Amino acid sequence: MSEHHMVENEEIHSKVLRAGRRTYFFDVRATKAGDYYLTITESKKFTNDDGSFHYKKHKIYLYKEDFSTFRENVNEMIDFIIAEKGEEVISERHQKDYKRETDAPSLAAEDTPEESTPVNDTQSFTDLEFDDI
Repeated sequence: MSEHHMVENEEIHSKVLRAGRRTYFFDVRATKAGDYYLTITESKKFTNDDGSFHYKKHKIYLYKEDFSTFRENVNEMIDFIIAEKGEEVISERHQKDYKRETDAPSLAAEDTPEESTPVNDTQSFTDLEFDDI
């Protein structure tokens, strides 16, 4: 691989934001002409039925000519959300100190219904004998 190609793919500056099952990577890279651009990558961890896991990644390339309007749009959307809903996180599963009940079925956060009826353990428990298995 040529030295020029290595420089083209080199990360100039990086920052990582971990947010639950998602990780965001902010990377400054260089164009062929030597100018800089930003890549924003969302990496989300998924667990397979067999316990193994894989990641799905989505990437945005942001060039300097779009910085100003991109920033304006992001700020406008953030300001709108805060004005409409405040800064408090409404969904308990998105709060940093939220602990999922160990007796609850293990569903992905996106698959969990917003409102669910708690299961009463005494009603759902069944006595089993080893002979039943």
